[in-house]
Amino acid sequence: MPAKQRPSVSPELRQRARELRQTMTAAETLLWAHLRGKASDGRKWRRQRPIDRFIVDFYCDECRLIVEVDGDIHLAQIERDAERTAWLESNGYHLIRFRNEEIEQDIHSVLLAINTVARQISSLEK
Repeated sequence: MPAKQRPSVSPELRQRARELRQTMTAAETLLWAHLRGKASDGRKWRRQRPIDRFIVDFYCDECRLIVEVDGDIHLAQIERDAERTAWLESNGYHLIRFRNEEIEQDIHSVLLAINTVARQISSLEK
């Protein structure tokens, strides 16, 4: 069976993703510590992952689930986020968003929500 082909991503976007991995927010760092430790039912996650022309905060290829962490800047770009979400969902990705405060104040509920959504997606695709 041939390997899955990934669309080409510009070198600039790849470099920006590297920069974002090095400068994650406190909430992103906390969530990543749990996701990378396989706290998500053993699923493999990637952080600051380029997808087409976007960089998503966390991505699980197994269930095509994107987790976005929203800080205060997202209050000023609601329309842009909605367009981005619409494009990602129309291309077969599932998206869930959390505010920084949710992650920092109740990481266990956030992980439970992520795992619940991932399980639902996986059961639908079987």
